[in-house]
Amino acid sequence: MPYRRLPNTDSARIRALRTALLIGNETPPHKLAFSQKSLMKLQKFLPEFENAIKLQRQYFTSQARKVKNYWEIVRKARIYISHFIRVMNMAIYRGELPSEIRAYYGLPTNELNVPSLNTENEIVSWGKRIIDGETLRIKKGGTPITNPTIAVVKVRYEQFIDALNAKKTLNEKASLMSEKNNELRKEADELIQNIWNEVEKYYSTLPAGIRREKCEEYGIIYYLRKGEFAEQNKTAENV
Repeated sequence: MPYRRLPNTDSARIRALRTALLIGNETPPHKLAFSQKSLMKLQKFLPEFENAIKLQRQYFTSQARKVKNYWEIVRKARIYISHFIRVMNMAIYRGELPSEIRAYYGLPTNELNVPSLNTENEIVSWGKRIIDGETLRIKKGGTPITNPTIAVVKVRYEQFIDALNAKKTLNEKASLMSEKNNELRKEADELIQNIWNEVEKYYSTLPAGIRREKCEEYGIIYYLRKGEFAEQNKTAENV
């Protein structure tokens, strides 16, 4: 026998609920194949579910657009921090600055390497060290490093920090939204299952073919098993 399967996507859930609601609103109560209790719950639930899914889709679309801009801000912050360190290292290499000044930035004084800036946390950490170190060195009478100056580095770093905090807020909001919608999906599946059970019970005394047609009018979707599908094709060929 064909078997039914609950919708497994949001679009399919909404389609099943809309079909049931349309029939529920147009059919007199005594002819409706599912209960008025289910209809009232459906009338209340569907708008909430549709709106929640719509908001989530809009949110993720907006988030996707912002991601591209975010990684450009990250790239700029990484470039300016690394360039500042490279310029400082070149000045040390030329003998214009003593290697000891690297200690201001938390860098080893016996090498001229640029620290790793591959991750967001590394940018956060080294950006702060570089800004604080250069500010302190200048305060003590040191000659400011230029091209880029620490003021320019600080602007790029603060833009990055703002974007990072905004990203974290967005991710938290997205997580909460997903959790809420997962609960709504469970509620949608339960409601669809209850309605479909009631419909199948209502038409349970009808012959199999007619029962299936009636149930499908309410949005129930049936799938043929492998053997049944082959048999149906064979029958169609013989007609």
